[in-house]
Amino acid sequence: MVPARERAYVRLMNAPNLARTVAMTAGGPVDAAGTFVSVERPIGEVGPRDLLVRVRAVSVNPVDLKQRASYDGSDGARVLGYDAAGTVVAVGDGVSFFEVGDDVYYAGSLSRSGSNTDHQLVDERLVGHKPSALDFAEAAAVPLTLLTAWEALFERFRLGSRSTGTLLVMGAAGGVGSMVVQLARRLTDVEVVAAASRPESAEWSLDLGAHRTVDRHRLREEVGPDAVDHLFSPFSAGMVPLCAELLRVHGDVVAIDEPEGLDLLPLKEKSQGWLWEFVFTSPLHDEESTAHHDVLEQAAGLFDSGVLRTTLSRCTGPLSPSVLREAHRAVEGHGMVGKLVVTAEE
Repeated sequence: MVPARERAYVRLMNAPNLARTVAMTAGGPVDAAGTFVSVERPIGEVGPRDLLVRVRAVSVNPVDLKQRASYDGSDGARVLGYDAAGTVVAVGDGVSFFEVGDDVYYAGSLSRSGSNTDHQLVDERLVGHKPSALDFAEAAAVPLTLLTAWEALFERFRLGSRSTGTLLVMGAAGGVGSMVVQLARRLTDVEVVAAASRPESAEWSLDLGAHRTVDRHRLREEVGPDAVDHLFSPFSAGMVPLCAELLRVHGDVVAIDEPEGLDLLPLKEKSQGWLWEFVFTSPLHDEESTAHHDVLEQAAGLFDSGVLRTTLSRCTGPLSPSVLREAHRAVEGHGMVGKLVVTAEE
């Protein structure tokens, strides 16, 4: 690798100046006019610490659905996408972690244009080298959910390799839940209990490493009161009283959703805690942080050694308005197990 101080800017000769994107010009329902259209947009300047990545695959996350539903079109065309895997075709001043030709994976940032494009600019501090054991589609399924699960377990719950107790994972067969199950089972000594509502979800969770599964509609009966030390919650509306019942004294919840009017008072009697996990906190509030890069690099080794596996369950493509619309519709149906990925090419 050429030291950063010896090169301000390196770019492949055939790297484009325009990106072909699938953008929103209007929000709302997935089939609304203007929801997804093909647009060519200037890539812009490759700035300090920037990588220009040729995107090979992207995944669809619930955050894409939320962004689409709330978009009013006032800011013009907007490109969604918060997961990608691809190849570096240009590097900016000060880049030290990567060079042109590296294969990478990342979740990106809320403050920049998304990954539903053939070329994307991303700060290298948010990027990891793609696990060599995963192809581009398998790698694109991972970053956002991996980072969310990692932070929830090891930063919010503060679990470690010797941690014990019981972890109840709600939505265990979903994107983030699938990574929570794997990480908790492989990197801690906690008992991993996966909440599922369908046989295929339960089977998926057990295959990823859950010690046992429970019916999420029968938690009182199958888990019982005062039986859980930690509870991971991707959907928390109306759940606080039940969480308080299931959790032991001093137990805690980490939630990733955004329920309105949440009343946490039921947690007080047993001195229980409620914490939030928002994966974009670090990029939004500390642009110098390399936390995402560091986790993705460490995780790449875990994928390559077989400790972790991709959560890709469905792959479609190539990226186009109609394909992306169908992908959003599939994820919106709440029947997904694992992750759906859209490839950039046939």
